Amino acid sequence: MLKSALLSKFRWMAGAVLLLATAASHAVDFKTVGAAPVILYDAPSAKGGKLYVAPRGMPLEIVLSYGEWVKVRDASGEMAWTEAKGLSAKRNVVARAANLKVRASPDDTASPIILVDKGVLLEMSEQPSSNWVKVRHKDGQSGYVKTSEVWGL
Repeated sequence: MLKSALLSKFRWMAGAVLLLATAASHAVDFKTVGAAPVILYDAPSAKGGKLYVAPRGMPLEIVLSYGEWVKVRDASGEMAWTEAKGLSAKRNVVARAANLKVRASPDDTASPIILVDKGVLLEMSEQPSSNWVKVRHKDGQSGYVKTSEVWGL
């Protein structure tokens, strides 16, 4: 009886550890709305209710894949469904606050190249390193922003 109880408890603990390890190993996945705007729905079907249209270039966090559909989260935290084929692997980020300083180098003391407003779309030029990411504004200017100051990473 005691052996059975211990074995049951061990299995439960092993399962819990495996579940936590699996959850920790899943990285956050972001995609960008492709060349054309996409419709975001309340269900994984074109027959679902249309919530809004996501513009070209908008970053979306992939929460769940379901066949040809993905459940996504936008920068405001809203959840919706869209067809996966409308998304691109290209990476963009969005400024989280007004007057975001895009700097010449990844350093708090570096000169700001441009200031951008909250919600401005920036193309990710390189993968983030430490606390900085290199971005490019639509006017062509490139620089660095802190990863904590943008959404989409």
